[in-house]
Amino acid sequence: MSAPADPTAIIIGCDHGAVTLKNIIVDFLRSLEIEVNDVGTHTTDAVDYPDIGNQVAGSVSAGAYQRGILLCGTGLGMSMVANKHPHVRAALCNDLFSAQLSRLHNDANILVMGGRVIGDVLATEIVKAWLHTPYEGGRHQRRLAKFAPPRSET
Repeated sequence: MSAPADPTAIIIGCDHGAVTLKNIIVDFLRSLEIEVNDVGTHTTDAVDYPDIGNQVAGSVSAGAYQRGILLCGTGLGMSMVANKHPHVRAALCNDLFSAQLSRLHNDANILVMGGRVIGDVLATEIVKAWLHTPYEGGRHQRRLAKFAPPRSET
């Protein structure tokens, strides 16, 4: 059996449309003494965002990381890719209210942002809110349980 995921470690990835913002967020997370696994991309050369989105979401889905962050130009593509993975609740948050509610009500385990949509100051505030907002549980847990695909009857 593998060791449980470090609750303070975060896996992060982006495509070419959000390299600059990803680098700012990585530096911000490290300033908070959070361990970061930056899976790239590291240049503005074009890459296929599903490759990076699947790597980050797959790691969260498998339990290697409890939380991840994904960025692309708008955040739309990465959020679509990430939410295909079991146990992933990726939330596209380009404002503070959405970031807080994604944690409070939805227990989002992947934060997605658009590098061409928001600036670096707002992005770091969104990350901070997402990191520090706890999951409320209660009535929301019943709803999250309905995210699971229905069991097939054999």
